[in-house]
Amino acid sequence: MLTISDLSYRVGGRLLLEKANAQVPAGRRVGLVGRNGAGKSTLLGLILGELHGETGEVEMPRRWSVGCVAQEAPGGDTTPIEAVLAADAERTALLAESETTEDLHRIAEIHDRLNDIDAHAAPARAASILAGLGFDEKMQNRPLSSYSGGWRMRVALASVLFSQPDLLLLDEPTNHLDLEAALWLESYLKTWPKALILVSHDRDILNSCVTHILHLDDRKLTLYSGNYDFYERVREEQRMQLAAEATRVAHQRDHLQKFVDRFRAKASKARQAQSKLKALQKLAPVAIPREDPAVVFNFPEPRELRPPLITLDGVSVGYEPGKPILSGLNQRLDPDDRIALLGSNGNGKSTLAKLIAGRLEPSTGRLARANKVTCGFFAQHQIEDMDAEATPFIAMSRVMKEARPEQVRARLGSFGFAQDKANVKIKDLSGGERARLNFAFITHDAPSLLVLDEPTNHLDIQAREALVEALNEYKGAVILISHDRHMVELTADRLWLVADGKVTPFEDDLDEYRRLTLSERSRGGAGGKSGKSRKDERRDGAQAREAASGLKKRAKDAEALVSKLNAEKTKLEAELAAPETYGNNKKAAELARRQGELAARLATAEDEWLEAQAALDQESAA
Repeated sequence: MLTISDLSYRVGGRLLLEKANAQVPAGRRVGLVGRNGAGKSTLLGLILGELHGETGEVEMPRRWSVGCVAQEAPGGDTTPIEAVLAADAERTALLAESETTEDLHRIAEIHDRLNDIDAHAAPARAASILAGLGFDEKMQNRPLSSYSGGWRMRVALASVLFSQPDLLLLDEPTNHLDLEAALWLESYLKTWPKALILVSHDRDILNSCVTHILHLDDRKLTLYSGNYDFYERVREEQRMQLAAEATRVAHQRDHLQKFVDRFRAKASKARQAQSKLKALQKLAPVAIPREDPAVVFNFPEPRELRPPLITLDGVSVGYEPGKPILSGLNQRLDPDDRIALLGSNGNGKSTLAKLIAGRLEPSTGRLARANKVTCGFFAQHQIEDMDAEATPFIAMSRVMKEARPEQVRARLGSFGFAQDKANVKIKDLSGGERARLNFAFITHDAPSLLVLDEPTNHLDIQAREALVEALNEYKGAVILISHDRHMVELTADRLWLVADGKVTPFEDDLDEYRRLTLSERSRGGAGGKSGKSRKDERRDGAQAREAASGLKKRAKDAEALVSKLNAEKTKLEAELAAPETYGNNKKAAELARRQGELAARLATAEDEWLEAQAALDQESAA
């Protein structure tokens, strides 16, 4: 068990933790949550022993190993598979010793121990983890020096997962991942057998992977059973109960105070007044948990444009002549489109986003844009490249060159930057605040299209929910790349799959995409070996998807028809009940006839819907 006792920690004179207490039993998977800046990463540093509290202590069994993702990404000529295997220090040491020792007795001991720790299965397990995080067999054997920092951080994550520490600490592990790797990690952590403390703003992971929520708020720690949604409900219920109790206490206090004020001077009531005064002094105020300040995203309404906004006709695009990343693009984007791009990192999602945003020109083919179409483009490098010494007001003034100071301040205010925050240097803003400032930059001219490439990396859960709400209220088109499945599900109406140099519509939903992704990565971890050839697997998978797609379309069409007929039924019933129908026998008879026909059609449609849904449920269960 991990035990945190009376732990206090101060940074720059500000208390982040004050006599905080918590216990995490072995085998519990805990989500550590709290507003940005509350001290979550600091708490992980204290548990690791990298930081030391001014009071209190962190205790755990001596035999426990503690693992976290290394801050320095691995590099050099080592391959990913070698780096991950090296994370098992005992196995690595035993194998090295077996190569040098000549003591037959010691050799026997080494092989016994290697059998005990299942060392022979280690390469397959390491390959499976790397495959889940997006490394195919060829990628697993390339030198780390050939990879970007983001890919090397995946190797660091794979290494700590492979080492299977008794206590695993993960701080925003999905920030370097695409949606596909995040889906795999979510599935992997669901069955993590040992203690886990996970800092994440990904609602899906916190709902599916953890058994408890540890809330860091107001310098204290509170442990809740259940996932994030359950924690939210419990916390809201507690807040409502405390608010009701605070109202009751306030009324009681007011009543006692009035009695004391009225009768304190009267001799006959003096004893009662003193008694009431003592009761008043004992009546402790009720502390209501403060609500985090609302996060603001306020996108201006774009001008109305006729469709299409953008059309691609036989387009190819890349960064080097004759080496297209994507080719044969024949897409159309309309003003009301909400499209999420699927596909593993490296397949061209960001390239497509830059093409649509006008940051890249086609190599071949034709790209046509509607007149007056404007684009707001969000990318991570924009946050990193901000002028650190400027204030939001100065930076916003540079973007809104013709605007008056009061207009600039109004614009900043619509994204939560009041007078005090507008004059703080950007280097002193949190990552979430800088992300909001970037949104203020890219939407200042009311663009008709937003292209968002991983917009949530610096946003906490509340900010992500606010962004979802703002996107759903926004009247323009949206192209979204995100590893946050919750955001994709709530904002995207269509899915485009970017893979193998092509862009194709993905007609199923994210649940089906998740199933396909996990199935594919599971095969990759096993070296792609199954009873069938890859060609047969692809054919069977395509046939299964086609069958499922047909059932889903049948159920969806039937549901739409039922909805339409119900709307007609409601309208018809209103006509029958209208005063002008009374006394008009001919009209009433016609309406009654139509009502009977409609009832029969509705019954048939409902039967079709139920039948299609039952078939779909049976297919899903299979």
